[in-house]
Amino acid sequence: MAESFPTLTQCALVAAAFKVLLFPAYKSTDFEVHRNWLAITNSLPLSEWYYEKTSEWTLDYPPFFAYFEWLLAHVARLVDPAMVRVYNLGYDSWETVYFQRFSVIITELLLVYALQMFIDSSPLQSKRAAQVAALSVVLSPGLLIIDHIHFQYNGFMYGILVASLVLARCKSTLLQSGLIFGALLCFKHIYLYLAPAYFVFLLRAYCLSARSIFQIKFLNCVKLGLGLAGIFGAAFGPFALMEQIPQLLSRLFPFSRGLCHAYWAPNVWALYSLADRVLIHFAPKLGLPLKTEALNSVTRGLVGDTAFAVLPEITPRICFALTLFFQVLPLIKLFKRPTWENFIGAVTLCGYASFLFGWHVHEKAILLVIIPFSLIALRDRRHLSAFRPLIVAGHVSLFPLIFTPAEFPIKTIYTVFWLVLFLMSLDRMAPASNKPRVFLLDRFSTLYIAVSIPLIAYASLFHQIIFGNRLEFLPLMFTSSYTAIGVVGSWVGYMVVYYTC
Repeated sequence: MAESFPTLTQCALVAAAFKVLLFPAYKSTDFEVHRNWLAITNSLPLSEWYYEKTSEWTLDYPPFFAYFEWLLAHVARLVDPAMVRVYNLGYDSWETVYFQRFSVIITELLLVYALQMFIDSSPLQSKRAAQVAALSVVLSPGLLIIDHIHFQYNGFMYGILVASLVLARCKSTLLQSGLIFGALLCFKHIYLYLAPAYFVFLLRAYCLSARSIFQIKFLNCVKLGLGLAGIFGAAFGPFALMEQIPQLLSRLFPFSRGLCHAYWAPNVWALYSLADRVLIHFAPKLGLPLKTEALNSVTRGLVGDTAFAVLPEITPRICFALTLFFQVLPLIKLFKRPTWENFIGAVTLCGYASFLFGWHVHEKAILLVIIPFSLIALRDRRHLSAFRPLIVAGHVSLFPLIFTPAEFPIKTIYTVFWLVLFLMSLDRMAPASNKPRVFLLDRFSTLYIAVSIPLIAYASLFHQIIFGNRLEFLPLMFTSSYTAIGVVGSWVGYMVVYYTC
């Protein structure tokens, strides 16, 4: 008898009910960030939005998100007028908490709708696999931790991204796909990480003829160009008229911040930091110069605080060059064969490259890789082998965001249950590949998952029992290094799969 899975709507309703129970849970400074943005957009004229600095949490998202906060503020002031006062710093009445938490759940419905689009647009023979992939995203522990405990609006924006990716599946909706992605960039500029894949795909599949790259579809170019100009004009036009673009860009791109956003972001620079930390102990024996002023930097995990004691310093230019290089590689294949599967693969690999090599990368940006990859993870078992270490590493890397004792059982039990449930489901649904499996990748995936449980137990529980408040950086270092190995291993594995497909 065929397996029966709950519908997307059923899971979304159950998930929403569970998230309501989390309303009193821990909330990070991001809660105050968004409350302050409600106040800024409600209390001040447009001309002051990107200048206001009463709070340290200044408005630093693109204009469409500011307009989104302005719309929310109209409802917020009816719920609790004190919530939208600029000078009411740190205000968190229960009306404020419940309103903000509830607004995340409501706006996340866009993600549910986009995932239903994904299921409906999938070929008949892969609809069940698409449903499992969609359910894994709706129930994602990453979104639960980041949006519904830590507090952000990522589910809403990932809904826009998924809708854009799904619309790219059909030639008749390529224009809509590009325009929706353009609008997404005006909500949150982190999606620039994925923009190169969109540029190459739309250029090759929409603006150039399928018969020859030298035949340009001028009407399509005009439609896409005018559409994007209208979207960016609606977002940035008012600020351009007020001559505020330099001020706005200084808020969006604060390059004065350091290499690492936080010590536990699982990318190449986490492993680089670990290597530097290890070399500190061997530097005197090896005759290596030691910068004493940097000895404590890599252990504190503070924004803008990373400096290296032995290894060379990393500059934004190095990060940009490495990111660009590893993004260009998959784009070459995408330009040659602009299929939807190659497009999603290129989007995923652009996300990988930006996350692994970017400057000041947020640990939460791992979802930029996980969510697009989820759409093609069940293409075959080779894809799944690369995907499994990513979802383990990506979700475990988010644990340090929630460090309060009351939320420890929630994040741990929910994530472990989700991993067991979906790793088993994905394994059953993934078809065999017509290409040879990568033996080392399969073994790496299995071993990596096996190590995750003792690591979680040590970092979250046993370290405190053994060391108390001493060596606080150790759990972060272990978590950072372990998850970085998983993400890098997954990236290497998927690069092999992508180029040999």
